[in-house]
Amino acid sequence: MRPWDALHAAALALVENPVRTLLTLLGVIIGVACVVSMAAIGAGAQQRISEEIGAFGANVLVVNPGATRKDGVSSATGDQKSLTLADAEAIAGLATIAAAAASDFGKVQVVAKNRNWSTTVNGTNVRHFAIRQWTIGSGRAFSPEEEVSAAKVAVIGATAAEHLFGADDPIGQVVRILNTPFTVIGVMKPKGMAFGGQDQDDVVFVPIAAAAVRLIGGANTVNHDAVAYILASARSSDWMGYAVDDVTRLLRQRHDRGTRDDDFTVTTASSALAAQESSTRTVALLLGSVALFSLLVGGISIMNIMLVCVTERTPEIGLRLAIGARPRDVAFQFLLEATALSALGGLVGVILGSVAAVIVTRVLGWPVLVRPEMVAAALGLAAAFGVGFGWYPAWRASLLQPVDALRAR
Repeated sequence: MRPWDALHAAALALVENPVRTLLTLLGVIIGVACVVSMAAIGAGAQQRISEEIGAFGANVLVVNPGATRKDGVSSATGDQKSLTLADAEAIAGLATIAAAAASDFGKVQVVAKNRNWSTTVNGTNVRHFAIRQWTIGSGRAFSPEEEVSAAKVAVIGATAAEHLFGADDPIGQVVRILNTPFTVIGVMKPKGMAFGGQDQDDVVFVPIAAAAVRLIGGANTVNHDAVAYILASARSSDWMGYAVDDVTRLLRQRHDRGTRDDDFTVTTASSALAAQESSTRTVALLLGSVALFSLLVGGISIMNIMLVCVTERTPEIGLRLAIGARPRDVAFQFLLEATALSALGGLVGVILGSVAAVIVTRVLGWPVLVRPEMVAAALGLAAAFGVGFGWYPAWRASLLQPVDALRAR
C-alpha cells in the first residue's frame, strides 16, 4: 500500500467514528495543552528574570547591614547601620571590584510648586548610576565638587518627574525635601519595574553628603558616616564569586568580627532572584507532571481504541492479507492511524495551550512566551506517544492469519 493510500484510509477511519475519535483525543489534547502552557509560562518567567537582572545592573553586588546582637537580644536585619562610607571606599579598592557606591535612603514627601509626591530620596554618588548602568535622560549628574560640598542638587527618576512636574521640564526647577530646597539638574531615563514590583523610576537622587547632613542622616542618626547599603560591581561575571568572597573577607576584617557572625550580608541580583526562579521552576514541574500523566492517559486510550479497531476490522484485515497485502502493510496502516490521532490531538492541544497562555497573561499578568521550538517539541511528543502506544495494536493486527481473520466475518 502506498503511503498516501494508507493516510487516506486512516483519515476515513477517524471520520467514520467522530465521537470515539474525540474522546480518544481528549487525553492527548489536555496533555499537549499543559505542555505548551507550562513551557510558555516557564520561558516567560526566565525572560522576565533575565530582564530584571539586566535592569538592575550587570555583575552587581549589594551589601546590606546584617542582624546584630546586644545583651543577648538579636535585632532585625538592617536595623543597625553597620556600614560606612569608608567601607564603600575600601570595597572600591579591591582587585575584583570595578566600582562601589554607598547609599542612604528614606521615604519622604517631596514638594514642587503646588504639587507633592511621596517618594524615595536616595543619597549616593555618580558611581551608583554607572554600577546600575543607568543613564541620564536629560540634564546632567552630580559633579565631584557638588558631591564633596553637599550641594543641594537633585537628579530625579521618570516617575517622580511625572508626578511632580507633569509635562513641564524639570531641569532647573526647585523641589523641597524636608523643607530643604534642591535644584533639579537631571532626569534619569526610565528603568522600569524591579523584581518585587518596585518602581525603580520613583526616586530622587541627591549627593550622599547632602543626604547625610541635611536630610536622612541629619534627621535620624548622629553618625553621618553610616549608610543604608553599598552597591558594587564585579569586574566581570566570571569574578562574581571571587568578588563576594573578597568583600566578605574585607568587611569582616574592617568590622573586627573575629569569631562572631557577620554584621552585614552580601548578595547579588541573580541570587536575589533565585528563589523566584525556583518557585517558577516548581510550578513548571507540577504542570509538566500533569501534562505527562495526561499524555500517558491519552496514549493508553489510543492503544485501547486501536485494539478495539483491530477486533472490529478483523475481516477487513483478513481480506487485505488474502489479496496480497503484507503483514507490515497492515501494521503500518494501524500505526499510521494511531499517529494521526496523536498528531491531531497535539495540534488542537497546541492551539488550546497557546490560548491559555494568552489568558494567563491578560488575567493574571504572568509573563508567558510561546516559542516555535516548544510547539514543535509538543507536537513531536504527541506523535511519539502515538507511535509508542499504537505499536502493540499494529503488531497484533499484523499477526492475524488470513483464514482465521476471514472466518471472523
